[in-house]
Amino acid sequence: MSKGRDRTISKRPDGNWENKRNDAGRASSVHQTQKEAERAAKDMLKNQGGGELTTKGRDGKIRSKDTIAPGNDPNPPKDKEH
Repeated sequence: MSKGRDRTISKRPDGNWENKRNDAGRASSVHQTQKEAERAAKDMLKNQGGGELTTKGRDGKIRSKDTIAPGNDPNPPKDKEH
């Protein structure tokens, strides 16, 4: 179950990338690159007390998931993706 502060990065129809809270109707920020959107989302999550960041690729499928500290990951991975 996703918490209100969790965020998703996805591509918009206009070609830009949006950083959006999962419970929001509008994007928090819009960026030209996926990397810029991820950086903004990570900063926002750190300021809000952590949470889950989901990044979708150009095809709309989930590319990666990352728990941003100080979020609580109940099943931490043995290897580090980021």
